[in-house]
Amino acid sequence: MTPVFSSTENEQRTEGQQANVTLPSAREPLDPASENSSILGNFGGAVSLFNATSAAMLGMSQSLMSGPPAVWQGLVARVQTTLRGSADDIGWLLKDPTLPPVEDRTERFVQLLGRISNGVHVLPDNLVYLLVPGLFSNHGPLYFVDTKKYFSRLGLSCHIARIHSEAAVETNARELKEYIEELYWGTGKRVVLLGHSKGGVDAAAALSMFWPELKDKVVGLVLAQSPYGGSPVASDILREGQIADFETRRILEVVITKIIKGDMRSLEDLTYEKRREFLAKNPLPSELLTVSFHTEASRAASVLSTMSHIAHAELPWLPGTSGTSTSEEPAAGAKLPVVIPLAAAMALCALHLDLRYGEKSDGLVARKDAEVPGSLVVRPDKKLDHAWMVYSPSRKDAKDPDSSQMCEALLTLLLEEETMRKAGTSKGEKQALEEMIATDESGFASVKPAEEEIEVGNDYLEKL
Repeated sequence: MTPVFSSTENEQRTEGQQANVTLPSAREPLDPASENSSILGNFGGAVSLFNATSAAMLGMSQSLMSGPPAVWQGLVARVQTTLRGSADDIGWLLKDPTLPPVEDRTERFVQLLGRISNGVHVLPDNLVYLLVPGLFSNHGPLYFVDTKKYFSRLGLSCHIARIHSEAAVETNARELKEYIEELYWGTGKRVVLLGHSKGGVDAAAALSMFWPELKDKVVGLVLAQSPYGGSPVASDILREGQIADFETRRILEVVITKIIKGDMRSLEDLTYEKRREFLAKNPLPSELLTVSFHTEASRAASVLSTMSHIAHAELPWLPGTSGTSTSEEPAAGAKLPVVIPLAAAMALCALHLDLRYGEKSDGLVARKDAEVPGSLVVRPDKKLDHAWMVYSPSRKDAKDPDSSQMCEALLTLLLEEETMRKAGTSKGEKQALEEMIATDESGFASVKPAEEEIEVGNDYLEKL
């Protein structure tokens, strides 16, 4: 039986080591709990599996398509469906010539981050900041709590939307609409939204479905690592008409349900098919100011093999896994907390998407699918996975950056753009304004030369 590694064993494992566990053979079926434990413990084997699966599927497809009998036509179609996967869907929004182009504002974001590192905070207190959690909300109540506390210390009114990540996008959209209206009428302040992961999709849905009622109550929306166009992970797991590739899909399912603790129902609305249907009926209003932020997960061997980020997957107790048979072992059906590396899971998924599609991602969302047409886009080079925005590491130095400063910089970028648009500022004037040395009354002009602030911002990111 495959052992379940304890936290002590994981701490003793050096950075370059990996668990040497074999995936279950088809001839030796295991119960679901044993299978989950075996799959989760074998990240190195999963990497080999992804490579082998892709090669095997390609060979099978070429063999069958070279001259398949008529009776094999259905099989060939299913092989082609499995082989193509999400290859034709990733980045579909960016391929649509009828949609407005995005504007890369990464450099300005880095500059603003540099200012924040120097203690310059300019977010106004006449607005309400609403944080919308996503797929990680089932991990517990700590999602976005540090960011809320950080904003409160700045004297800002900040709230976390209490929605259920497993609920349908339209269901959460209605709840968010009511939440926004309550905040507006209760405080008399307009609302700025920042949604992470599926939370960004839910927030965008609320604004697109109920824009007439919300347009005077909302300033704008930041989507952080949100699968606005859809997710290849969700689509690959739920796509019908596939064959083979079972172990690959099984690993992805375990990552979603056991490590991220997400509900499979929450993935349905994130498939490319569902997103196409929804956006065709509910496009974002063109006047809504949006910022899109996306990153790429590190796939370094050290990330795959270490336990730098921890999640707890609750699996049924496996008798005998402790090596003893004392009466102190939990009874059958009890839960056994198993230490699982969250960063390694994100790296594994990112590796899969790169090997299969040649696409960069944060582990769950392809970078191309995180860009809202017509939005200001932030594309940092720093390697950050999908979980980092919510569970950034503890800082050893108070000057080191974390996700709260990232959120502040993104919201500052959004509000700066809103100020400039209201003033009718042209693109050239925006650049000149950003390079000003003195702070104007809006509070959004640079306090240092742009080159110096960008350098500070890049140094800040390097500390992550």
